[in-house]
Amino acid sequence: MALALTVPQRTERVIAPDLEIRILGTCRYPSPLAHRLTQGAIHYVGKADRVLLDDRLSAQGASRGERPPAFELAGPRNRIFFDTTRLRCGIVTCGGLCPGLNNVIRGLVLELAQGYGVSHVLGFRYGYEGLVGAAGLEPIELSCESVADIHHEGGTILGTSRGNRDPRAIVDRLVELGVGVLFVIGGDGTYRGAMTIVEEIARRGLPIGIVGVPKTIDNDIHFIDRSFGFETAFSAAVDVIKSAHVEARGARNGIGLVKLMGRHSGFIACHSAIASTDVDAVLIPEVPIELEGDGGLLSYLERRLAQEAHALVVVAEGAGQELCADAERPSGTDPSGNVRLKDIGVLLRERITDNFRGRGVETTLKYIDPSYHIRSVPASPTDSLYCWNLARHAVHAAMAGNTEMLIGRWHGRFVHVPMPLATRFRKQVDTSADLWTSVIESTGQPVAWTA
Repeated sequence: MALALTVPQRTERVIAPDLEIRILGTCRYPSPLAHRLTQGAIHYVGKADRVLLDDRLSAQGASRGERPPAFELAGPRNRIFFDTTRLRCGIVTCGGLCPGLNNVIRGLVLELAQGYGVSHVLGFRYGYEGLVGAAGLEPIELSCESVADIHHEGGTILGTSRGNRDPRAIVDRLVELGVGVLFVIGGDGTYRGAMTIVEEIARRGLPIGIVGVPKTIDNDIHFIDRSFGFETAFSAAVDVIKSAHVEARGARNGIGLVKLMGRHSGFIACHSAIASTDVDAVLIPEVPIELEGDGGLLSYLERRLAQEAHALVVVAEGAGQELCADAERPSGTDPSGNVRLKDIGVLLRERITDNFRGRGVETTLKYIDPSYHIRSVPASPTDSLYCWNLARHAVHAAMAGNTEMLIGRWHGRFVHVPMPLATRFRKQVDTSADLWTSVIESTGQPVAWTA
C-alpha cells in the first residue's frame, strides 16, 4: 500500500506511483563515463536511490509498513539506453525569456559531447514552431565551440516562442532528422505540449526520449525547490526596488510603485521585498487586495506617509485582478493559453494618486515596471552554477532512457520529476507558511487587506 501525502494549500494527494518515471526500455550499453570512474571522478546512482517527497520525521512515522512517496535521485547510471556513437539529440527553448537559458543550452551540449561522445546536437529555433519544419527555421548544429561563450549573454541563441504545435508534425520532424532525445526547456504550458509529443511517440512505438529542464522565472512549478533564473530575477528586482526607494525618499510624500513578474505566484515580489528591506507593502496574487476602508491599502499608505513621509509598494503582475473589473479587459489568451492580465500597476497608480488628491494631500508617485529588463539579463553566478547542474543531470537522465520527466531539485538534491505530476497544479506562496510570515514581519503590512 502506498502512503498518500497532501500537498500544502492543495487538496490533491500524491502517492508513490505518481513519482515513477517513464522509461524507453532496457539499458543495454555500458556508460561512456566509465573512464571517469577509474579516475575517481564519478559515482553512479542506482534507481533504488530516492529522495523522500516529505522529509519530516513525523511523516515517516505515519508511513510505517507503507511505501512513502519518493523521487528518483538524479545522476549518471552505469548502463545507458542509447548507443551514443550513433545518437543525435535536439534542444528547444519555449515560452518567455529567462536568465540562464543560454547556460542550460551550453551545459547540455558540453555534457553530451564531452561526457557521452554525442557528436550531433541540433538546436531548434523559436520554440515548437521550429520543430514543425516552418519555412526559414531550419535547425542549427550546436557544438562545444559554438556554445563556448553564450552563457555571458542574456536570452537564448535559439530564440523562443509561445504556443504548442501539432505533435504528429513534431514527431515526423524528429524521425526525419534522426533525433533520439529532445531536451525541452520551458514552463508548465511547454510541458503540457511535451506530454502530447510523448504520447504520439508512444503510439508509434518509437525510442525517442523527451526530457525537460524547467524554466519559469516565477518559480511556480511544483516539486522543484527553485527554478533557474529565479535567483537572478529577484536579485535584479532588488536593484530596481532600491532605486524606487531613493526616488520615494527624495520627494515629500513620495510613493514608489514597482510592478514585478508573477502571474499566479508572488515569489519574486516576496523574495525581492525581503532582500531589499525597504518595502512597505507587498501585493501578490495569493492575497486579495482591498483598497478602501480602515484595513485597506489606501488607509495603510496614508498612515505610512504620515509616519515616514514616503512609502514603497511592490506588486506582482497577477495581483489584484479582482480590482480590475471595470478596466478594459485585454483580449483572450496568449499563444500559451494564459489569460491576458489587466495592468494592476497602472490601476494602482491611478487609484493611489486619485485618493490622495481627493484628500488634498500632494504626493509624487513614481511607477516602475522593469519586467522585460529583468528577464533579459545574464544569469548570476549562483544561477549559472545551478543551470550547469540541471543540464548535466538532464543528460544523465536522457541517456538512461528516461522520458516524460524533468530535472528538479528537492530538499537540496537533484531528482527526476514526472511531467504529469509537475504540471498537475501550480506552486504558489503558502500564506500560512514562513515566507509570507517573513514578508509581513519585514514590511509591517496587515496580514490581509480587509475593508
